[in-house]
Amino acid sequence: MPLLSIVIPCYNEEDVIGETMKRLKTFCSELVNLNVELIFVDDGSRDCTRELLKNYASEDTRIRVIGFARNFGHQIAVTAGIDAASGDAVVLIDADLQDPPEVIHQMIARWREGYDVVYGTRTERPGESVFKLVTARAFYRILNWLSDVSIPLDTGDFRLMSRPVVDTLRAMPECDRFVRGMASWVGFKQINLPYKRAERFAGESKYPLSKMLRFAIDGILSFSTKPLQMSVVFGMISALLALIGILYALGLRIFTNIWVEGWTALMITVLFLGGVQLICFGILGEYIGRIYNEVKNRPLYVVQEYLGFSQAGPKMSRSPVVNKK
Repeated sequence: MPLLSIVIPCYNEEDVIGETMKRLKTFCSELVNLNVELIFVDDGSRDCTRELLKNYASEDTRIRVIGFARNFGHQIAVTAGIDAASGDAVVLIDADLQDPPEVIHQMIARWREGYDVVYGTRTERPGESVFKLVTARAFYRILNWLSDVSIPLDTGDFRLMSRPVVDTLRAMPECDRFVRGMASWVGFKQINLPYKRAERFAGESKYPLSKMLRFAIDGILSFSTKPLQMSVVFGMISALLALIGILYALGLRIFTNIWVEGWTALMITVLFLGGVQLICFGILGEYIGRIYNEVKNRPLYVVQEYLGFSQAGPKMSRSPVVNKK
């Protein structure tokens, strides 16, 4: 029978992992003509998440555990799960139960109809602050405006992907990863699946404001060179304003006896030009920093241990050090 791989990244999820496991096992019991493997990626948790996952893996042969040597971030954890997945289709879902496992049944139905990517579109997001809702909505629309690739609005990483899509993603080696954008970039036959997102079952969000901003920057700069083009536009606007200021100063000098006036306009011009230059340097610095990370050619993650896999381990791993159990 076809194999379905479900990838669940985890970071400090001890309060919710029991309920997550219960819901996923219930889902698995409802599958017809489909085998399943559950791949939990422990992203360097500092609580008892990994110990709980080890216990579950010892009781159920369908459960696999990838334990990172430290915290590498959500997108890297998702990547490690994709690398290790051997299924004919792979589902990405977070451990906090905001994305209901029961929706996967509908994703499987679309996959059997011939779709390669079935991505969840959030129609409702209960339990989230107005600030989070407004900024998330703005982010996806700004990203789509800037991006060279059309990325579906109001979608996360919750999705099902066929084996050809997964193999294509595994061939993409970039360090600053934005998986939902990468899944759109590869193409293939895709369809959205509207669903109502649930409140987080327990624990706290792993995306505070600082991480959200970093994630947004990664998404924008990984899929667009428009910020560089915008810096050129900023430069041209600044040059035009500076030219107007020069003409104004010359006009005062030649046609009037007022030489001191214009100091305010001069200061505004200097500060404006300085601000634009700093913005442009910052944009260039972000791109150069990404080039620096790529040329170092370091592995994306380091796995401390694999649990529940065969003796040979997963088919693919980007980690140089692997303990298989």
